[in-house]
Amino acid sequence: MEHITLLLAIVIVTALVFDFTNGFHDTANAMATTISTGALKPKTAVAMSAVLNLVGAFLSVEVAKTISGGIINENGLRTEVIFAALVGAILWNLLTWLVGLPSSSSHALFGGLIGAAVMSAGWSSINGGTVVTKVLLPAVAAPVVAGVAALLATKLTYRINRNITDEAQLKSTAKGYRAGQIASAGLVSLAHGTNDAQKTMGIITLALVTGGVLSPGSNPPVWVITCAGIAIAMGTYLGGWRIIRTMGSGLTELRPPQGFAAQTSAATVILASSHLGFSLSTTQSCSGAVMGAGLGRKGGTVRWSTATRMFVAWGLTLPAAGLVGAGAEFLTKQGPWGVTAVAVLLVAGSGAIWTLSRRKPVDHTNVTVGAEPAGVVTTAVAAVSPPPAGTAVPDLKTTIPAPTAGTPADPATV
Repeated sequence: MEHITLLLAIVIVTALVFDFTNGFHDTANAMATTISTGALKPKTAVAMSAVLNLVGAFLSVEVAKTISGGIINENGLRTEVIFAALVGAILWNLLTWLVGLPSSSSHALFGGLIGAAVMSAGWSSINGGTVVTKVLLPAVAAPVVAGVAALLATKLTYRINRNITDEAQLKSTAKGYRAGQIASAGLVSLAHGTNDAQKTMGIITLALVTGGVLSPGSNPPVWVITCAGIAIAMGTYLGGWRIIRTMGSGLTELRPPQGFAAQTSAATVILASSHLGFSLSTTQSCSGAVMGAGLGRKGGTVRWSTATRMFVAWGLTLPAAGLVGAGAEFLTKQGPWGVTAVAVLLVAGSGAIWTLSRRKPVDHTNVTVGAEPAGVVTTAVAAVSPPPAGTAVPDLKTTIPAPTAGTPADPATV
């Protein structure tokens, strides 16, 4: 570490700031459904998630190697490019957090990295095959696979329990699903630490390679793994309450069986991808699972107005972060004053977004209050759907008025 320059130190600190924003931006992935169904209290949920994120950071480095040596060519890469990429990712993370949209921190990072690299060295600096196979294809497949798995798991769950009518048994079953939901939420947190903390490890390792501290192809040093794990855990504990509200009750209404199915499906997809080195978005996986679980319950609906905004944010993440990263890299190429200007713009932009967020603060005291009302499409779907599973249908009673004086008798009774 004695060869780390001032610029490299700034890049490392900025990477850890991104890791921190990744933590609070993605807390909803693991804990939104657990909080919305009442399985855990909000503060308890984020504390548990933070600890397991830290543990997960030490389980694998496959995704980190994909980022540090796969997406862009390391040879000739300037350290300033990494700094510019992180600026694009951080600002996009903060902006989507402000509006409560669960966008992908991973794709924000990839977009910033690609945009900055192209501005620095042209399109030849990008490994297109790796981007397609390990970023774009998983981005499309992950939410679909997780959603289908959650839908089928939810249907199976309600089918298994369809004959349970005793109230005591229903309460016992719900309690069991809440316990299972806590366990599955812990699994998602572990998976998130395994997948997302590695992205920052990969970025810092890439910066160390460009600075000549490490040789190309090196694994992340232990101190990098430790710092990345601590940063994402701290961000997770802070809690991205705005996104937790959207994921927990803004997309659909979930019950403990659905929450269990959604989280288990998402965790399975995330852990499998981490093992294979696919740097997918945990946000997209968990969002797809939540929607699948919502549709899997008989009569369940998804708030498509919220889902549509979320899909738009997913589509904009790579190009938007890429444009900011490219703009930041254009400034850093101008010399030390450009690097300083980018740093000032990052601090100013982050401060402005934080100030705007204080106008209508969301925290653990009101995270389950004020869910978005159903839109026109959702209302229309709900109107023609059967009653949701587990919903009591009121008794239908017909009152026949007694005959009044002078009313002729019914011929059938004569």
